[in-house]
Order: sequence, then C-alpha cells, then structure tokens
Amino acid sequence: MSYVDEIYAKVVEQNPGEPEFHQAVKEVLDSLKLVIDANEEKYRKAGVLERFVEPERIISFRVPWVDDKGNIQVNKGYRVQFNSAIGPYKGGLRLHPSVNQSILKFLGFEQVLKNSLTGLPMGGGKGGSNFDPKGKSDREVMAFCQSFMTELYRHIGKDTDVPAGDIGVGAREVGFLFGQYKRLTGLYEGVLTGKGLTFGGSLVRTQATGYGLIYILDEMLKKNGKELAGKTVVVSGSGNVAIYAVEKAQQLGAKVVALSDSNGYIYDKDGIKLDVVKEIKEVRRGRIKEYVDAVPTAVYTEGKGIWTIPCDIALPCATQNELNLEDAKTLLANGCFAVAEGANMPSTREATDLFVEKKILFMPGKAANAGGVATSGLEQSQNSLRLSWSFEEVDEKLHDIMVGIFAKAADAAERYGVPGNYVAGANIAGFEKVVDAMIAQGVV
Repeated sequence: MSYVDEIYAKVVEQNPGEPEFHQAVKEVLDSLKLVIDANEEKYRKAGVLERFVEPERIISFRVPWVDDKGNIQVNKGYRVQFNSAIGPYKGGLRLHPSVNQSILKFLGFEQVLKNSLTGLPMGGGKGGSNFDPKGKSDREVMAFCQSFMTELYRHIGKDTDVPAGDIGVGAREVGFLFGQYKRLTGLYEGVLTGKGLTFGGSLVRTQATGYGLIYILDEMLKKNGKELAGKTVVVSGSGNVAIYAVEKAQQLGAKVVALSDSNGYIYDKDGIKLDVVKEIKEVRRGRIKEYVDAVPTAVYTEGKGIWTIPCDIALPCATQNELNLEDAKTLLANGCFAVAEGANMPSTREATDLFVEKKILFMPGKAANAGGVATSGLEQSQNSLRLSWSFEEVDEKLHDIMVGIFAKAADAAERYGVPGNYVAGANIAGFEKVVDAMIAQGVV
C-alpha cells in the first residue's frame, strides 16, 4: 500500500462519520500522489502526511443565548485550527444549520492550501456554529455573537488566529464579534477581518472573492489562447461571491445569463441586470425569483437545473457538491470549455475528474476563490501598519496575487508532467510550501 493510501485509510478509520472531510482529504492526496511518491522516503521519515491531515487543535463549545421571547437557546460552536506552519491560523466563521465538525475540518484543510497559494504568511483554520441567522432579529444575532465570542476570544489573536466571515457571517456579525472581543480583552487589534470601513476594514473586501475568481479565470483563458470578452457565462448562487463575479465578468465584456439560490434559478437571455439582483439580495434580502417581477423577459425555474443552460464558461459559486457528474456531462455536451470554482469544493469528485479527463480549462476553488482570504490578509497588513489603502491599491494587489496563484499552479503542473491540470498544480504548489515549513520546524 502506498503512503497516500495508508494515510487516507487512517483518516477514514480515525474520523468516522465525516464524509466531507474524507472527500477533501481523498481529493487532495490523490492529486498530490505525484509529489509524494517522488519524495516518499523523506516524507515518511518526517511523518509529514500524518501531521498534514490532522488538525493541530479543535475547540468545541456550547453557545447559550436568549431569544426575543425570553427563551434560552443553545448552539454548538467550533474553531478548527488546522495548520500554522506558515503563519497564524486564518479562515472564516460559518453560521448555518449544516455546520458540523466534518464540514469545518474539510474547509480548514482546504484553507491551509488556499492560504499557502496566496503567498501571504497565513496558516489554515475554520470555525462557526449551527446557529442560523436567517429570520433572527439584530438583537438575537448580537446576543448569539457576543456569547460565541465570550468563549472564542481566549483562543484567537492577531498573531495566533484571525477569523473572518463566511456563509451567514457578514459585516453585521463581524461587527458584533469584534465589539465583544474588544470588550473582553481591552485590545484594539486586527483579530477579525471583514470589519466595517470605520473600524479597520479594507476596501475591496466585499468584492474580493468574486473579483479574484474572474481575475484568475481571465488569466487562465489568456494563457490558453482564449478571452473572456463575448463569452456566455452561467453563475450559480446569488450571494456575495456570485454578485461580484458577475460584476467583474460584465466589466470585462462577458455576458452572464443565469443566477440561482437554494429555491431555483433565473435565466435572462439578454444578460443579468446586476442592479436588480443587488436590490433583491443586498437591500431586501429577498429570493432570486423576484428578479422576474422587475425583468418580465427573464425566466424563473424552481429547483435545480441551472447547469442545463448552454454556456461557454460555468462558475459554481453557491455551495459544496452542487455540481455533480450529470451536470458536468451536460455542461460539456452544451459546449462549455471552462469552469472556475467560486465556492469551496462545489464540484463533486466525479465531476472534477471528468473536467480534468476531458482537458477543459478547470480551476479548483482553493485557487480560484482565494481572493477573499488574500484580501483578508491585506486587511491584516493594513491593521498592523495602522494604514488604509485606496480601493485601487487593494484591487491591484488582489489582481497580482490571483495572477501569481495561476502561475504557481501552472508551474507545478508542468514540473510534475501534467501540464494544464490545475487541480494537481494548485494542490502541489500549496502543499510544497507548507511541507517545507513543517519539516524545517521539526516534529511539532
């Protein structure tokens, strides 16, 4: 049995009932087999993989809070501090009913490689709770966030662990969390990113993941003799990532024709009117089906099926495992030649394998959606320097980071004999940096 197979078998055995974590480890280790097999003796001796797949620390705690009716509610809170070999733990907090240890370990594991690719000194972590902010009053959200931070604050810090937002955690939640951290510690430091602009936040942070996705997509297309201008694009989701991916894609001349949410999807053959989407999602916090009220020529379809819409480029920006093998086959049959992942692991393993096998241009999430955490890292830098950079300065740095990530993934794929396989390239490039640091720091 190979070293990779041994480690994966141990992960499954020692982490029962955690399918999302198993999937993430399997995908990464399989694509790393080239580099691991080439260095097996060295890595075995250092116990690299055993340590690489095991979080350094998992903190689990209860979060009691009182709702508006005076009833006591209790949620589960987590922080997975996965790997700090190249810097303080960095990764979002997710508030969603689906949150459990398996999902957070998968996200933290992916975050280690994603953060490494940015070139910034950030380790990987993830956290959150099964609390659902939907339908809660501002006071209830504040009560939850203050209780959550009352436990979490002792485990984080600007040089230890710097959480950020994720699903269910936007500017409102980060504000409440930061306020409670400051109150408990007496410290005004860059311990959370995604903060408001009046108290240490960074310009471009809202747009960063969506813009970054398009920057790396554009670079991938250019390096393969294609261009974004004039292409038809389908984007799943209609949250922050999707909205700003549409904005930047349209600025670069693409025609985006579809968006979705958990209920269904819209198709607008004339191109998505982004001002309408922003009004629905950012102002009213409504559902995507409301788009057809403002744009009668658009079509709304209940349920899944967005990937049946013919397109040149597909950008899954909603959630994990949203694009399966049948979806991938349909996309290819309809002429799709490029896919870039705005969400974390939105394509199933089977779909990813098909994209790689058919040699379409495919950029995995850990590279394609790294713009968010990259700009979080830039926010940390501004906090440490007590400076605030302009929108143009941050946007230019973000663009350079995403172009650099593409170059690293392309170079690693080339070096290991799989040119154009950006899944393998991104994993190898991220892994090499982390592992070199782990070996240099000894058995810790």
